[in-house]
Amino acid sequence: MAANNRRMSGKKGAQVGSGGQRRRGLEGKGPTPPAEMRKGHKKNRVATAKAKQTARRPAPRGRGGRSTSELVVGRNPVVEALREGVPASTLYVQQFIDNDERVREALQLAAERGGINLMEAPRPELDRMTNGLNHQGLVLQVPPYEYAHPEDLLDAAHDEGADALIVALDGVTDPRNLGAVVRSVSAFGGHGVVVPERRAAGMTAGAWKTSAGTAARTPVARATNLTRALEAYQKAGVTVVGLAADGEAELGDVEALEGPVVIVVGSEGKGLSRLVGETCDVRVRIPMPGGAESLNAGVAAGIVLYEAARRRA
Repeated sequence: MAANNRRMSGKKGAQVGSGGQRRRGLEGKGPTPPAEMRKGHKKNRVATAKAKQTARRPAPRGRGGRSTSELVVGRNPVVEALREGVPASTLYVQQFIDNDERVREALQLAAERGGINLMEAPRPELDRMTNGLNHQGLVLQVPPYEYAHPEDLLDAAHDEGADALIVALDGVTDPRNLGAVVRSVSAFGGHGVVVPERRAAGMTAGAWKTSAGTAARTPVARATNLTRALEAYQKAGVTVVGLAADGEAELGDVEALEGPVVIVVGSEGKGLSRLVGETCDVRVRIPMPGGAESLNAGVAAGIVLYEAARRRA
């Protein structure tokens, strides 16, 4: 008994039981992460090398140029972007992340889609990538969007044997409006959207989400100078129709919608810029019996596209 007391005399506090440690040790740790996420696995090494190679490789430039890559930050935004089919090249996941439903769904969606590198990164690296934003351990890299050239939209109409139906945006800076216009152009059989290179919304993750996936089949062209692009369309025999609250013609009276046409939509606040307005062959107003002063770009474009599609049916 004395020997037993000597063995126990060096320990402090209660010694009975394990405090639940053994039971917790037997609990499951959730689903096994994909091979690309398991450090030391061959697929993890391949994915890491591929991501580094992609980051070093300069992006090729198409005829319409490319945007820069973009980061979607945070658990909910990342999951929503993956659900909506926003293009993605790499999903970065923080090491030792607290694995909740959104993290599991993001990993599952990325694995199901294929072609998305899964990269594990320490928190300081994600903080650096996102400039200190609250990324919550998930960062999705959206690759640069490859814009078409304005002439490509005419070529697409020619290949279909149809009259061109194009929307040009003047001074529209909200990516959600761009996405809504892309969606309307796709719904009514249009051939694409033209945006200026500067001071205008581009094909960001927000635009992709609002387009509800239609951006994958409806090209967006970028023009260095919108006025010159419209003049080039006119030389090709396309009528340029501008939307303006004080337009000289009413939408229902414009016969030009039955032929090759470019519909120019300005910003909700300022409308068409002076040079673009002067370039238009006709400026058209949408009758609004309810007395609203203006419509946002997505709604206005949808109304005119519907009228054009109805006349061509």
